[in-house]
Amino acid sequence: METKTLPACPVETTLTLISDKWKVLILRDLLPGTKRFGELKKSVGNVSQKVLTAQLRQMEESGLVVRTVYPEIPPHVEYALTELGHSLEPVLNALRDWGEAYQTKNA
Repeated sequence: METKTLPACPVETTLTLISDKWKVLILRDLLPGTKRFGELKKSVGNVSQKVLTAQLRQMEESGLVVRTVYPEIPPHVEYALTELGHSLEPVLNALRDWGEAYQTKNA
């Protein structure tokens, strides 16, 4: 977990951890289970390798994602949500539900 001071407001703390569009999509795509980097890059969408790597590193530092490297050639790296990462599922479900309702209302 990052050692920097967190905001006093709990909502701001949550946004600090998942405020980037890519982080929310990474969380969404890791909820069902572990993915390799290439699978994650395809499922997340139009994200560059550099940005995805940076986002995953930040999420790993925050304790949301765990990175497992298998000593093979070529290297095999997998990403999975930690227990803390999985605890964001209700938040993501609420975002999805709100988005669906908004799309329906404004279609």
